[in-house]
Order: sequence, then structure tokens, then C-alpha cells
Amino acid sequence: MGYQVALGFEDGTTRFITCEPAETVADASYKARINIPLDCRDGACGTCKSYCESGSYDGGDYIDEALTDDEAARGYCLPCQMTPHSDLVLRIPTTSAACKTGPATHTATVTAVDRHSPTTVGITLAVDDRAALGFLPGQYVNVGVPGTDGESRAYSFSTGPGQERVSFLVRVVEGGAMSTYLTERAQAGDRVTFTGPMGGFFLRELARPALLLAGGTGLAPLLSMLETLATAGSPPAHPVHLLYGVTTDQDLVHLETLADYAAVLPGFTFAHCVADGASNAANKGYVTALFGADELHDGDCDVYLCGPPAMVEAVRAHIDALGVEPAHFHYEKFTPAVAAADLVGAGR
Repeated sequence: MGYQVALGFEDGTTRFITCEPAETVADASYKARINIPLDCRDGACGTCKSYCESGSYDGGDYIDEALTDDEAARGYCLPCQMTPHSDLVLRIPTTSAACKTGPATHTATVTAVDRHSPTTVGITLAVDDRAALGFLPGQYVNVGVPGTDGESRAYSFSTGPGQERVSFLVRVVEGGAMSTYLTERAQAGDRVTFTGPMGGFFLRELARPALLLAGGTGLAPLLSMLETLATAGSPPAHPVHLLYGVTTDQDLVHLETLADYAAVLPGFTFAHCVADGASNAANKGYVTALFGADELHDGDCDVYLCGPPAMVEAVRAHIDALGVEPAHFHYEKFTPAVAAADLVGAGR
């Protein structure tokens, strides 16, 4: 049985290949017609040097000029020599176009359109070639807007990679092409095209406690991460805490879903806050008021943050002010395609 290897390129494109246990990643890539950088194939030149984000492998044979011991210890590898012991995520130091590939295109049928709140709509799709669609929890795709002249919008999966159907959360923005489609015309049976997956914002191996931060529909990729943890077959090795912030009460969605995860995921906890002072929420204000050095485990923590630019910058400034440097800080900023007056808590 082969392992799944995700190849992440500098332009944000991710392509998935299957690599047999005794097969090198380079051989599997070329078999899939993805021409990653390669020259000697003998571990002597270092042309294919990449970075392994996740997974275990046998590094193979190579000389120090191609890959030093220090580089290997930090996670760098030579795809021409490495063979997998598990699924892998590799960062390839070039663009997908340079490797004679690009983001995959998929077609799907709308199976449900859910008005989660006055400001948030969910859309669920049955993908024609679901078995061929691979993605990492947290990644996004560019979804074509039905009935428009080629317009598309970027949305993160709110479902995990293992689920048969895929879903997305969409912030309703007045005048937005996707918002107009979803609130006025969308119905089950509509056909949709999307390309991807894309992006370097995804869940890594849980090597330490994790703090997840979401603003508005930035909750979507974190839901995908939670689904992945919940279906992993074993409980998370470290605690996971999620903080979810929105602008008004009507922006809150999926609180019951978060409560369900808290019931089945050992070590998972969450809290939410609403910026509006007239809110009914127990916590009024912004997510920065809900965590300090303790929640960051004094730096022994991985942070995952998805929200509008104002929120991302506020969180980064708050962490700097705390004088704590997380072990890893992964974030993704987004803005609505149509400018909204209130960006804090707004989503795609």
C-alpha cells in the first residue's frame, strides 16, 4: 500500500502523489508527470533539496555537499533518495509551473445551501472525482461563481479530507458575486467548478499544545483541522484550545459543532467572543483578551490563526507584547472580494 505525499510549491499549489514504500519520492513524482527539480538522481548535487513539513522517511544515501547533517536534522531532504515510512508533506522550492504541473480542476454538484446565520452561508458539494481530490486540513480552493463570466472566490474547506462531501463557509457581503449567488439563486443540483488545493496554512503533526484562533468565517479551516483530529484513530497527543471571535451575535456559527468536538476530542477546549458591546455573549471584545502567556504555554505552543488582516495584525502585536515566541506561528489573512465597512470578524 502506497503513502500519500503532498508536494507544496512556492506559488501555493499543492499536488498529491502516491509513493510506494520502496520508491523514492522523485520517482513517484515523475511517474505522476510532476517534474520536481532534479539533476543527478544520486544524492550528489542537492538540486532536489526540499523541506519535509510532516511525516517520517528514510533519507537514503547522499554526500555532505548535497545535504549536510545539520540540514537533515532540521527536516531538509533529497526526494531523489528518500523513501516514505508514512504520509509526507514536502515543501518544493520552486513553482508548480516550473515543475510542469498546476492546480487541479474539479467539478461538483451542489447538494446543500445552508443559511447558518444572517451573515454566513454554508455550501456543500458532491465532487465528481472525489477520490482524486486530496487536500490538507486548512487549505483552500478557488471556487467559480455560477452564472458569472469566470469570477471565482477563495474558500477554505470546513470539512476534513476524509469526508465524502466537502463544505465551505461564506461570509455574506452586500454586492458580492458569490454572496448574491448563494442568497438569491443557488439550489441543489447546480454545477460548480473549483481549482486547488492551495496554500501553506494547514495542520502539521501535533508535536506540542496548539492554540487555534479564528475570526468570522476564518473558522472554516480550523473546523477542517478539528475533523482531522477527531477521525485520526487516536486522541491528540497534546491539548488544543480554540478561540473564535466575531463582530456581532448574528455572525456566530457552528458553536454546537465546537461543543460536539469538545465532547469527543480529549484535551480540546474552546471559547468565543463578540466585539459588539450589546452582545449576549459572556466574552465581549476581541480574542486578544482571551489568551496570555499561559495559553501560549510560555512558547511551547503552535499557533494557527485565520482571519481578516486587522485581526491577524492585532494578534501578532499582542503576542509580541506578551514577550512570548511560539514554537511555530501559522496564519492566513483574508478579505472579502467586495470591501466591507467592518473587516474585523468579516470573512470570505
